[in-house]
Amino acid sequence: MKPLTRRQFLIHATLAATVTTLGGCVSSQTTVRAVPRRVSPNEKLNIGIIGCGGKGWSDREGVCGENIVALCDVDEIALQRAAKKHPGAKLYRDYRRMLDEMKELDAVTISTPDHHHAPAAMRAIRRGLHVYVQKPLTHNIWEARQLTEAARRHKVATQMGNQGTSGEEIRRVCEMIWAGAIGPVREVHVWTDRPIWPQGKDRPPGEDPVPKHLDWDLWIGPAPMRPFKDKYPDVDRHVYHPFCWRGWWDFGTGALGDIGCHTINAPMWALKLGPPSSVEVVDTAEVKKESFPLWSIIRWDFPARGELPPVKLFWYDGGKLPPKPPEMEDRKLADNGIIYIGEKGKIYAGRLLPESRMKEFTPPPPTIPRVPGGNHYEDWIIACKGGRPACSNFDFAGPLTETVLLGNIALRLGRKIYWDSRRLRAIGCPEADAHIRRAYRKGWELV
Repeated sequence: MKPLTRRQFLIHATLAATVTTLGGCVSSQTTVRAVPRRVSPNEKLNIGIIGCGGKGWSDREGVCGENIVALCDVDEIALQRAAKKHPGAKLYRDYRRMLDEMKELDAVTISTPDHHHAPAAMRAIRRGLHVYVQKPLTHNIWEARQLTEAARRHKVATQMGNQGTSGEEIRRVCEMIWAGAIGPVREVHVWTDRPIWPQGKDRPPGEDPVPKHLDWDLWIGPAPMRPFKDKYPDVDRHVYHPFCWRGWWDFGTGALGDIGCHTINAPMWALKLGPPSSVEVVDTAEVKKESFPLWSIIRWDFPARGELPPVKLFWYDGGKLPPKPPEMEDRKLADNGIIYIGEKGKIYAGRLLPESRMKEFTPPPPTIPRVPGGNHYEDWIIACKGGRPACSNFDFAGPLTETVLLGNIALRLGRKIYWDSRRLRAIGCPEADAHIRRAYRKGWELV
């Protein structure tokens, strides 16, 4: 298989195209209102951290070799913990204020609940700031398209936090498939052990006092306001904050949004997939009005791409697994994984099946540029300082996120979606519109 041309990249907007454009940024086609400050490789970036707890802690650690000049979190405990690491940084509870006031910023990391990703990132991009955004890139499909287009206009360096995209295995699998190791691939199975948080539940009744360290109004942000509730009455788990927001439609994107951008990225790249033609739910636990189901199985169908055949991709979560290939013999499927089924063989966990075939296989020479040390943060920092685009920049991460979140729309509506990617429309399904693009609470719009 030959790498896609630049023209095909502009058509398909997939990660395979990122490989062919690593030497230069995508040019803007519209008037740019703000552009980044030029920072040489010998200078340090001035970075603001939006979201200091949870994944925000490790994201901050990943860029702490630069100048951390601002910290922002709605939780005072998380904010003060990070402040001990950076005593000179200015502290904020509201990222809108931080982005308005901190004129010296060059870049931000965004490690908030999913529903804040796009509002924070869009404000930063329109200021000409480079952005590193945790996965999934956005809470809904429209936001992903908006961020992708805005990043191009403003010529900022971008990266989504799906760290495996900087790794060796994803590149090795691409090179194996492109070399014809298993022939044309028509079927892929991807699975995860998530969720590891409560979901498939109704909203618990009542209201609890908001902890003094938490600004609940800022935490809710663009989503509809609801009462604070600390823990479930039947299990010793938080309802929303911290961490357990992932299981709620208003704030998270479920198991698929949490892990899909970490795993579906590989077949998107290796098989040079563009937008799907359809997505449907194969099976699922009960889908609650406000919460994701305990488990689901979802199928996407992708059309042929030139000489490449159509592909059907299956997703499993909540402990559901694909059929185990007989070539695995007595081995068990891991809790998370990917199987590629080609006309001439199969790949699982980055290796040919059966294992005896892998031992006889001569790997093709590397053709994809490697990220030094597989360091996803450094990959972004290099891009911020004028280097090649980061490997999960928004020209890849945006279309990937659109594809992943389309599965959640099929899950929520309980019907097959025929997808018009160009218009961001579910064909013959107007009820999908409210889930493609959400309504925003006043003051939190994508301005």
